[in-house]
Amino acid sequence: MTLSEFDSFRPAEPARRRREGGKRGTGRRRDNGDGSREMPMVPEPEFTSYYGRSVVKPAPWGDDVAIYLFLGGVAAGSALLGAGGQLTGRPALRRNARLGALAAVSAGAVALVKDLGRPERFLHMLRTFKVTSPMSVGSWILSAFSAGAGVSAVAEIDRMSGDRLPLGPLRKVLRAVEGPAGIEAAVFAGPLAAYTAVLLGDTATPTWNAAHEELPFVFVSSACLASAGLAMVTTPVRETGPARKLAVLGVLGDVVAMKVMEHRMDPVAAEPLHQGKAGAMLKWSERLAVAGGLGTLLGGRNRMVAAASGLALLTASALTRFGVFEAGLASARDPRYTIEPQKNRLAARRAAGVTGDAITTGS
Repeated sequence: MTLSEFDSFRPAEPARRRREGGKRGTGRRRDNGDGSREMPMVPEPEFTSYYGRSVVKPAPWGDDVAIYLFLGGVAAGSALLGAGGQLTGRPALRRNARLGALAAVSAGAVALVKDLGRPERFLHMLRTFKVTSPMSVGSWILSAFSAGAGVSAVAEIDRMSGDRLPLGPLRKVLRAVEGPAGIEAAVFAGPLAAYTAVLLGDTATPTWNAAHEELPFVFVSSACLASAGLAMVTTPVRETGPARKLAVLGVLGDVVAMKVMEHRMDPVAAEPLHQGKAGAMLKWSERLAVAGGLGTLLGGRNRMVAAASGLALLTASALTRFGVFEAGLASARDPRYTIEPQKNRLAARRAAGVTGDAITTGS
């Protein structure tokens, strides 16, 4: 028979007390000397998972997906600025934003296909449209956005080359549709910036799932930071008025949305946002966003200050996306971030008087 570590343990002998008159109490239980006196035999419980394994399988995504998250935001915001330059008569802003949108969405598509492994896997996702699937809806959003961004950017490239692209009679068609194509890309800019957040929140990954309501606002604000920063780096300051306004709105939205998200999340599920590599990235993201926003407000009309502020905003946006991505992966690796929020939700339901459903009864 295998003995536990408690079988040979005997508690210390308590001090004996004498009753008045020096007589010992006759009702005291005898100690048989074999350690059988009543004592707590079970230690305080500690949570452990099955062989220390994760409860939730971490998403099989690498840095390629994080890069796609960032570049998707750059592309979305740039298309919005391109439409703004188109409607307000700012040709340099329009051109640079359109080219930035095409470059970002193209590079993001390469990163996405690299993560998928084979290009045809992306095409397979376009065979159906399932409104309840963020992946399916996102694939169609990306395709529609890319069409508009591509047409408007090709028009800019042809114009920059002095109409030397071998377009032939298609040039007149291109000139006729570039305006509507730019507006079409701007229409899909918001959904493109937000759908990746919906995709992350729809998983069982603890930190992403706990942030699913506010994460789209964080990603849209991050897209504003990135696109405004890129425009401030590449465009003369005389035409960056819309970009500066978008940058300030992006900073306010990013900081406020992150704070609200963390406040509304379960405290345990929010821990990965403040720890390790993810915590460091998100901390620096906030610092750079505030610094870039102040630089935009105070010196955005100076070319050097505008460029430096734009770089700070671009970096802040990238750190936000990578930080949230890394925090989610870290939360999936530790079973504590799955179990403890579940226990907290269960306790909250019981405290609110909800005791008759399958969640609280476990049946």
